[in-house]
Amino acid sequence: MIALFVTVTSRFGINPKEAERFFKFLIVGTIGFVVDFGTLTLLKEVFHFPTLVANTCSFSAAVISNFTFNRYWTYPDSRAKSLTAQLGQFALVNIFGLVINNTLLFLLEHPFDSLMTATGLLGGRGYIPAKAVATIVVLFWNFFVNRYWTYNDVDS
Repeated sequence: MIALFVTVTSRFGINPKEAERFFKFLIVGTIGFVVDFGTLTLLKEVFHFPTLVANTCSFSAAVISNFTFNRYWTYPDSRAKSLTAQLGQFALVNIFGLVINNTLLFLLEHPFDSLMTATGLLGGRGYIPAKAVATIVVLFWNFFVNRYWTYNDVDS
């Protein structure tokens, strides 16, 4: 699957190594999304946490998962920096990502609540589509900033 993605993207002039890293980053991000969304839903639906508190907890759990997979699978050749330095950079990038994520969730949850209630979809759980939008936006922020700052010691 990775090889096919790399082959197709290289036809568009994309560096094969970067295409492979981006594909791996998407897989790691998917795992992180499952951790994030699963934890968010559990905290909201079972424990009735407020949305932004639940989102902060779930986002943080996903960050730990994502850092581990990215360090050891997506960027295994990134070892010029210590684990502590990379974790610090990754955490800082993700703090900004969390601010973006929480802001979008805050701004979009109520409009989606209204839309979901009016259409009878998702039982008025506007946080679900709001979280999906926020996740897509933050995906690109995280990839590019982490690639060119946190993991800038790998060759292109």
